[in-house]
Amino acid sequence: QVQLVESGGGLVQAGGSLRLSCAASGSIGDINAMGWYRQAPGKQRELVAGITSGDSTNYADSVKGRFTISRDNAKNTVYLQINSLKTEDTAVYYCNFRMRVRKDTTYDYWGQGTQVTVSS
Repeated sequence: QVQLVESGGGLVQAGGSLRLSCAASGSIGDINAMGWYRQAPGKQRELVAGITSGDSTNYADSVKGRFTISRDNAKNTVYLQINSLKTEDTAVYYCNFRMRVRKDTTYDYWGQGTQVTVSS
């Protein structure tokens, strides 16, 4: 069983910063990619940032220049540095590990979610 544990969320004022962490434990296999998603009230879950095993990154247009995703392979941990927070960033943030279980087949594991609330 793979477990992803998130931390770092909280209540901050607009313009502030947060750093989210997500560490995986258990039967860790071949990690294909890691990412961060968020879900705001009344909205669908959306991809915020992703990073591949080759360190290629991608970001949603709404967070480019403000969010930075990084990883530590030795610790099986992915991070999300969030700067210049806006009220629109308020959401539950979920980390994701995409692991290869078979050739050309992957499975997604999810963290429990951490609340980020931005006040004005």
